[in-house]
Amino acid sequence: MEHLHVVDEVPDLPAGQPVPLVVALQGFLDAGNASALAVAELTRHDPGRVVATFDVDVFHDYRARRPMVTFNRDHYQDYDAPRLVVRLVRDAADQPYLLLTGPEPDTRWEAFSRGVRELVERFDVELVVSLASVPMAAPHTRPLAVTQHANDEDLLSRENPWVGEIRVPSSASALLEIRLGDHGHPMTGFVAHVPHYVAQGDYPMATLSLLEDLAAATGLEIDLDPVRDATAAKAREIDDYIAEHGEVAELVRGLEQQYDAFTRSEEAGSSLLAEDAPLPSGEELGAQFERFLAGLDGPEGTDPRGFGDHQG
Repeated sequence: MEHLHVVDEVPDLPAGQPVPLVVALQGFLDAGNASALAVAELTRHDPGRVVATFDVDVFHDYRARRPMVTFNRDHYQDYDAPRLVVRLVRDAADQPYLLLTGPEPDTRWEAFSRGVRELVERFDVELVVSLASVPMAAPHTRPLAVTQHANDEDLLSRENPWVGEIRVPSSASALLEIRLGDHGHPMTGFVAHVPHYVAQGDYPMATLSLLEDLAAATGLEIDLDPVRDATAAKAREIDDYIAEHGEVAELVRGLEQQYDAFTRSEEAGSSLLAEDAPLPSGEELGAQFERFLAGLDGPEGTDPRGFGDHQG
């Protein structure tokens, strides 16, 4: 494929040894930076060796997602060039696997899917696993939900939070799963549901769930202690913030009521409405959170997008 460049030899990967491919793309499906944090953890000890690159100019919309660059007094430097790369990485037990990272392609999804299929066939990939996250109207005080999807039902290992059929905006990884299935290549993926009021900042709770599911699906050994530490620290940070902001606490209580009402109804097979508990409407919750995001009620220096200090 003209837009995919693969190294001729990968001496660290014995010929014929099947490996999993982990797909963690940043952009549309990375609420709470869950996938980005997962990539940072997977490459914390060793960034791995690049074995393939995509011609990012073909797939990236620079006007929609402008890379950062440093302006130093009178000149530009340190251009943060986007990269779509595949690395050969090893887990804590020295097992090899492939890791595809970079910005989700904005264009030519079919060409991107063909390129990934070429990688799957060239490197004898036994399973493709995607990691993603979406914002949800759910409270952080309740168990974090994760949706699993797959192009082979035998790969499914968990019950999803809902049943039935819904129409949602597509993604490059969604099309990839369909196209790989068309050619008999198994792919599964996990989508963490991040509380929408923390979706703009780091949310390691989602990263922890994604990495646990990745390990279960592939057998990879991943050191999760650093992510657990980050999760505990973030939980304390969120609790401290909510204790000081009554309006946000009210928002969370409303989401807790909705969550608990839904859980009770699922268990009883009855109405989704909570009994004797008036819930704020979606418009009321949205209006509250727009004020919160705008930082109208926060002290000076508070990051309006999340929790902690805002650096400009």
